[in-house]
Amino acid sequence: MNLHVLPAGPIQTNAYLLTARELGEAILIDAPGGIWAVIEPILEREKCRLAQLWLTHGHWDHTQGGAEVVRQSQARVCAHPDDRVMIETPEIMERFMGEQLNLQPIHVDRWVKQGEQLVALGTTAEVRHVPGHCPGNVLFYFAAAGAAFVGDALFNGGIGRTDLPGGDFAQLERAIREQIYTLPDGTVVFPGHGPKTTVADEKAHNPYVSA
Repeated sequence: MNLHVLPAGPIQTNAYLLTARELGEAILIDAPGGIWAVIEPILEREKCRLAQLWLTHGHWDHTQGGAEVVRQSQARVCAHPDDRVMIETPEIMERFMGEQLNLQPIHVDRWVKQGEQLVALGTTAEVRHVPGHCPGNVLFYFAAAGAAFVGDALFNGGIGRTDLPGGDFAQLERAIREQIYTLPDGTVVFPGHGPKTTVADEKAHNPYVSA
């Protein structure tokens, strides 16, 4: 499995493209604006079909390119139902952002829940619900690869903001401790913005949520 880290969109949101050449398939985690133009040549070069789009949460910067991705690839979409309103009626986000973002609704094929196992690229990923930044924020944990894609719950030396609608610092703090800090210390954490980190580093040094 190859990992492509692809910051895109107006605020450089991380999209993660995972490809398996031997299977001819790929999955995309999050879809910032313009991401299809970025991933299409990679898919062609690696001779992979985009089979699935997994959304860590429903905020506009992670979903802005989702409708185009689905239209171009027919990828099946997974997301958490607590963010259903934002994903299916994204125009509500324009109200609190105060700008036109040209957002389009995304049809979700599978609503996932805490503890569910997703099968992709010859392996499995565990879904863990990490609300607080956003009601439906989830992480996707690949135990075999020692990697967790956590959306905006946790950053390298930071956490997701909790002042947007649906945010709750106490809930986020609890979720980080229960759902991220309980992963093996060596787990590589891939956040929605900025560089990767590890569970051990954040438990030891994160100034917002200690272990």
